[in-house]
Amino acid sequence: MYFLNDITFLLIIPAVLLALYAQFKVKSTFNQYAQVKAQRGYTGGQLAKYILDDLRMSDIKIVPTSGSLTDNYDPRTKTLNLSQDVYSSQSVAALGVTAHEIGHAVQDAKAYLPLKLRNSFVPAANLGSTLAFPLFFIGIIAGLPQLMDIGIVFFALAVAFSIITLPVELNASSRALKILANGRYLTETELPMAKKVLSAAALTYVAATAMAILNLVRLLILRGSRD
Repeated sequence: MYFLNDITFLLIIPAVLLALYAQFKVKSTFNQYAQVKAQRGYTGGQLAKYILDDLRMSDIKIVPTSGSLTDNYDPRTKTLNLSQDVYSSQSVAALGVTAHEIGHAVQDAKAYLPLKLRNSFVPAANLGSTLAFPLFFIGIIAGLPQLMDIGIVFFALAVAFSIITLPVELNASSRALKILANGRYLTETELPMAKKVLSAAALTYVAATAMAILNLVRLLILRGSRD
């Protein structure tokens, strides 16, 4: 079988290891600082309301949601979705995550170009990540290089989305730390803790981007071997 002789999977091993480390790092860092109660005593939900009111963005809805670390900002509905671990917690970790998602809301309000670009890529990225590999490997099996090329184009869209996501997430974390510092929502001792939580979360996006890029390289090598 062709796939048994495919050694290109070795390319993605470093990215897989980085992704595993990133997942471990974000969970362990969040859990560590989830045990540290912030001195101001705000919960994630309360902090979100105070910050949004201060920023005159009180039209954004704050909604508790299920799951762990499922926090997100939805620009379509202007909704800040906070997981229960964050919404009801008074920990430094929870407040850091809350501020990060508010950072996305600020990006949306200011029409931050990378965010607008990422949002416009969502449909294409979803389609690409779903169809790319099936089309590519059907092309290999059926001996249809054109189908392989279509698969590569689809996957390239998903890779582009992943690359665009990086500056969006890093910028949201930068905004979050400034908001927390300027509003004195966290003390000078607590701010470095929140930064560690956000840095660990950013590593997951770095790992995802590395995985996407190396997978694209893998597809290109496989495609070249069929010529």
